[in-house]
Amino acid sequence: MRNFAVIGMGRFGESLARTLYTTGFEVLAIDLDQERIDTIAPYVTHAVQADGTDELALKALGLRNFDVIVIAMGDMQSSILCTLLCKEMGVPYVVAKANNAAHAKVLFRMGIDKVVFPERDMGVRIAHSLVTGNILDYIELSPDFGLIETSAPKEWEGKTLQELNVRVRFGINIMAIKTDEGMIIAPTSDDKINAGDILIVIGDNNALKRIEKM
Repeated sequence: MRNFAVIGMGRFGESLARTLYTTGFEVLAIDLDQERIDTIAPYVTHAVQADGTDELALKALGLRNFDVIVIAMGDMQSSILCTLLCKEMGVPYVVAKANNAAHAKVLFRMGIDKVVFPERDMGVRIAHSLVTGNILDYIELSPDFGLIETSAPKEWEGKTLQELNVRVRFGINIMAIKTDEGMIIAPTSDDKINAGDILIVIGDNNALKRIEKM
């Protein structure tokens, strides 16, 4: 089982730690504020009051043994220092929250594995759901590539994936189908789309826009 350490229990860090734990992963929550640690403690595997910029404290917690470290600290200077310490310790995969483009640029120069922009990404997802009524969620995987959760278009109802041939016709892939009876992961060509089904679709943004308009 993969284990995660989340440093910084602000709104983003706390939400992320809780979600990872309820999904079934082992999670270590770290924050300098004891009150925040007391709040998150019942919802993670371990919660520790520690300074994310203190090299000795991070080494004592054994962070180099974690599969993924997520740095969710709000202060840019603290975030950068914590990232540097984690990379120097040899943490396999480090993710950090960035406040702006300049912050992200510094993190990338330090060899960060992934940068996230929670406020921007949430804004993009909400915008997609507001302007296209059939889109329930949108996740940007890269500047040109994304994943959407969408209600099945009317014209697709009652047809199998083989009949629809969406990969050729639309340049997309249907990764899963949510039905009243459960989730169909990696559906086959014989699986049929019915009224009320929810589709998990991946593809380039131009292809996804065509689906949004259906």
